[in-house]
Amino acid sequence: MELWEADDARRRHMARFSRRDTAPELALRRELHRRGRRFFVDRRVSEGCRVRPDLVFPRARIAVFVDGCFWHYCEEHAHLPKANGELWRQKLLATRRRDAANSAVLRSEGWRVIRVWEHDDPREAADSIEVELARWRSIVGR
Repeated sequence: MELWEADDARRRHMARFSRRDTAPELALRRELHRRGRRFFVDRRVSEGCRVRPDLVFPRARIAVFVDGCFWHYCEEHAHLPKANGELWRQKLLATRRRDAANSAVLRSEGWRVIRVWEHDDPREAADSIEVELARWRSIVGR
């Protein structure tokens, strides 16, 4: 994997962006709370990778990621900056490869991985999570 270097000004600029509690994540959390669901937020679940899912249902072993369209290179809404376009394309493709590798590690450890895009409707995203929770509940007989 390549190392991406940034100057101090860029590093300070990027540090202003939160990696959790984004608007799409909060909307999904509100919808799940409205439905009576409880979960952990931004919790490390694996020794095999450093990834921290946005939402975690540990008993059901469900990890939910709310991916931003820019940073995770959404095929519907992706756009590359005009400056250094090829550098950004390579960086965002590396992010997608890392996401796939992390999901594979979690699945190999018995986790169900759900990825939701920031542009997805929170109710529909919550529905897909509810389906997985119902599937788990039917397996454990609760």
